[in-house]
Amino acid sequence: MIDKTDPGEMTALELGELFRSRKLSPVEATGAALKRIARFNAEVNAYCFVDESGALDAARKSEARFAAGLPLGPADGIPASIKDLTYAAGMPTRKGSFSVDPARNPAVDAPFTQRMREAGAVLLGKTTTPEFGWKGVTDSPVYGITRNPWNPERTSGGSSGGAAVAAALNMGVLHQGSDAGGSIRIPAGFCGVFGMKPGFGRIPQWPPSAMTTLSHLGTLTRTVADAALFLNIVARDDVRDFYRGGDFPADWRATLGMPLKGLRIAYSRTLGYAAPAPDVLAATDAAVAAAAGLGACVEEADPSFADPIEAFNILWFAGAALLLDGIPEAQRKKTDQGLLAVAREGAKISAVDYMKASAVRVALSERMAVFHQKYDVLLTPSLPLTAFAAGRNRPDGDPNGNWVQWTPYTYPFNMTQQPAASLPCGFGTDGLPVGLAVVAARYEDLLVMRVARALEQALRPRFPVRVGEAATAA
Repeated sequence: MIDKTDPGEMTALELGELFRSRKLSPVEATGAALKRIARFNAEVNAYCFVDESGALDAARKSEARFAAGLPLGPADGIPASIKDLTYAAGMPTRKGSFSVDPARNPAVDAPFTQRMREAGAVLLGKTTTPEFGWKGVTDSPVYGITRNPWNPERTSGGSSGGAAVAAALNMGVLHQGSDAGGSIRIPAGFCGVFGMKPGFGRIPQWPPSAMTTLSHLGTLTRTVADAALFLNIVARDDVRDFYRGGDFPADWRATLGMPLKGLRIAYSRTLGYAAPAPDVLAATDAAVAAAAGLGACVEEADPSFADPIEAFNILWFAGAALLLDGIPEAQRKKTDQGLLAVAREGAKISAVDYMKASAVRVALSERMAVFHQKYDVLLTPSLPLTAFAAGRNRPDGDPNGNWVQWTPYTYPFNMTQQPAASLPCGFGTDGLPVGLAVVAARYEDLLVMRVARALEQALRPRFPVRVGEAATAA
């Protein structure tokens, strides 16, 4: 039963039910989403491009399909967004960079966008990202700062910050993200939404990322069930993806109702090297206790690997160098200075050093494969802290120049290509969200969804419905 009256507050499943019963129109739902964008976007900067006329036209076509009894599926008419790193025909893809021609509108959809259109989703526009998605917060020379929906003075995280903010405030319902070092899970944790990074290759990626096999496409939604609906649409084969291969889950909803009884769950507070804040640990400890209360066999256990940050940085910096390769010096003057710095470092990396970093990656993957012989799932905090000041690459007092230093729980699982998610599990002492990370072995994506859904139901986290309402919601 749906007890909400404002379509702008509804989930994808709730909207779909009302569309099918003809109690609500996709045009009304799209109008409600556009109103929320108009209401919030000036303050939080979640969208860098809004296609109001295109969205309403798509909604009217969806409305006609429902009237004829011929909807395209469960996402037909659902308001959605695309990250501004991903091609969407007719929409600009500036990637937050002055080096990209603002008049350039690729006349082709990326596979992700194409699958959404085929399913009848209503594309509202493009969400903000840092320049070329290079860091864990969202600000760019072109579009400025994207702000946290719980407190606009704080960061949204990144690089899928616009998508996470849009999900938290229901400025649309289904939001695409990408993640090469935490770029879905970081903003999901800071903004209090569900972010899913499927295992590598589950969602086809074209054009390929400069970060190559570190980069995963994924989803940001307010609920796990909406993410499963979304993944059923986009996690499908596409011949353009060079890295394609392997089986795709037949139904991402298949495990959502399954209990946790009997699952072997490891909980690592630090992975052996992180230093989480006490309020973060308090929230994640309580969430893990809930997992034990649901019948899972929970143990405290570290995977016992050394922090792989040096190897990750070599892979990441080399990708940054590739991103800026060929950009004229005159345009580089307008580029994010932090990106320029890591690209310069990346240009110095030798082939031998790159291969040594790749060997560290292989060893880490082997370590985690052995770990998952004993434990089905690993739980950790998503981040060691709550959202810090907006417009900064790192927290106050952090002496490190590299944003990866404050994301110790995310980048290892890009190196191993495992499925991983961030689930809101509580609040810090500042009233800002805390996330719980759920990680499973390679190809065990549905196990992540199963655990996340069960914990979501047990914890029933509350979400913001307007900027500045954190104290009430918490």
